[in-house]
Amino acid sequence: MELPETLLNVIDQLSKIPGVGDKTATRQTLVLAKWSAEDLMAFGEAMKNLAHLKSCVDCGMYSETETCEICSNKDRALGGSICVVEQVTDCLAIERSGNYHGLYHILGGVLNPLMGVGPDELKIDDFVKRVKRLEIESVILAVNPSVEGDATCSYLKQVLPDTIEVDRIGFGIPMGGSLEYLDTMTIAKALENKKKM
Repeated sequence: MELPETLLNVIDQLSKIPGVGDKTATRQTLVLAKWSAEDLMAFGEAMKNLAHLKSCVDCGMYSETETCEICSNKDRALGGSICVVEQVTDCLAIERSGNYHGLYHILGGVLNPLMGVGPDELKIDDFVKRVKRLEIESVILAVNPSVEGDATCSYLKQVLPDTIEVDRIGFGIPMGGSLEYLDTMTIAKALENKKKM
């Protein structure tokens, strides 16, 4: 049995979302088909408005204006600290923790020469200029632990002025984790990041 073209078009659009296959897209479309006309119009309007979403000119966070809410906050800038992350989702995770109150810089990835991602693609020169312009004293590298992440952190450390304190967030054993179930890399990182008690 062939579904109507209207449903097939929605399934096709939804299946473009990473992690959503044809089966999930079909289920979601059939749920949407049961919504009221008002709810569907509101949903469509919300999707349409995504086309007008901007990226902050300073940090790369999504914003409805040229500068995002965090970069516009003068108190955050006074802290003299920037936390560097790979993706917007990493920034949101740190914000949810409530333990960091400075500025952010979203790279949009990590250095990966094999995939054609170099310093220019990550706009690292713009980041260094921003650090100097804002007279930042401390840079926190919250980049995921991987070969590419480690290389990115090393590169950032090299290109930043020596006067700036550069730290990398700790990695290791999660709260409630058990050593016997952890991989060797996680244990190695935990040992690297040990601290005095």
